[in-house]
Amino acid sequence: MKLNPPITRREMLGITGMAGLTALAGFPADAVPPTAQARPRIACLVTYWAAPNSHADWILTKLLDGYWWQGAHTPSRVDVVGVYIHQLDTSQLGQKICTAKNIPIFKTPGEAVTLGGKELAVDGVVIVGEHGDYPTNLKGQWLLPRWWIYEKVIRVFEQSKRSVPVFNDKHLSYNWDEAKWMFDKSRELNFPLTGGSSIPVYFRKPEIEIDIDAPVTASIVLGGASDEGAIFHCIDVLQAFVERRKGGETGVKSVQCIKGPETWKWTEKNPWAGKLLESVRVKLDLKPGHFQEIAKPNVCIVEYNDGTKAAVYSAQGVGWTYAGEIAGQKDPTIISMLGWPGPFDQYHASNAQPHWITEMMVTKKEPFNAERLLLSTGITDYYMDSNWENGRYSAVGRKIETPFLNMKYRSTRGAQFSTGELPPSFPYVRGFDK
Repeated sequence: MKLNPPITRREMLGITGMAGLTALAGFPADAVPPTAQARPRIACLVTYWAAPNSHADWILTKLLDGYWWQGAHTPSRVDVVGVYIHQLDTSQLGQKICTAKNIPIFKTPGEAVTLGGKELAVDGVVIVGEHGDYPTNLKGQWLLPRWWIYEKVIRVFEQSKRSVPVFNDKHLSYNWDEAKWMFDKSRELNFPLTGGSSIPVYFRKPEIEIDIDAPVTASIVLGGASDEGAIFHCIDVLQAFVERRKGGETGVKSVQCIKGPETWKWTEKNPWAGKLLESVRVKLDLKPGHFQEIAKPNVCIVEYNDGTKAAVYSAQGVGWTYAGEIAGQKDPTIISMLGWPGPFDQYHASNAQPHWITEMMVTKKEPFNAERLLLSTGITDYYMDSNWENGRYSAVGRKIETPFLNMKYRSTRGAQFSTGELPPSFPYVRGFDK
């Protein structure tokens, strides 16, 4: 009698899913325990998917092929089953990937989340409204159609009387009223919402997180802040740290933007900010006057309702760096997110961010309070508005009182940033060779 050859390790790894495991155990393929969960089916709605460094490519390829997390590659735990591309004609890369992966591209956001039917047909929605050929307004805000795409999804939720988790890349909208509507709909229809910057989950030096209820009294963030998209990264980093302060988030009292040489006059009048700025310079071993040499300085000044003070400076040579003054501590707490950890083909935080997108799709729980996303969005909008009044520009922006940012919440999350080995060079598995 011939015996079947022993199964190899390669063959073992090739057996996927619960059906394969039950077959190995001698059970019929349909004898799957009732606790087994199907992989979430995701619709991805993007503005533009072309250049290899577009946000759609950074994020969606990780959802398709897995991501690098905590020093190891993690296979994808979701299935992308439908795609919508707003600027389809210039998104040849997205078209090629969807063809290679046998993913249908739909003509409208609504068709993508219903998979061409009449009712919601997916378990989660990923919106990447970043990049593409879109205009800016007088204030420099990029008029990306994030709200427009999101609104089409909401209409399907309401019609289907069912909703699913939604991820929205970067800030909710350039417009506060739209952003508030987006957040309110997530609460009204009771679905998890996340998004924001990828930098709060970036590799850190040192690998630490601020304790919940740490008595933070003042904070600064330094990073590239040349435009709306860049300042949002910095503001979201700031909010990710300061929301952990004693008593939790209390909301923002005012926002102001100062540009040019007046940046340093404001700093001289506010020694708490100057002290934190100098602590970063010394910590990173930068020469005296390093920050003052930036070509186009600016500072975003944030006052919180509980008296906590904060400022975001446009800077160079520091990646993104947070410095916080904590009561009872002799020296400030300084945490940097530096450089590009790993090769470009394994773009830094777009490995960690898809991990948390996936976690929300699987667990149906927000990885952090969506109020943070709304607050960061609001601060960014009024930072962009500060220098303009009645169509006139001023380098010393007006201080805008923000009672509508009077939101309260407490952070309960643990550390969420990447640790361990950096990803090796491993080209995206896009499904085609060239």
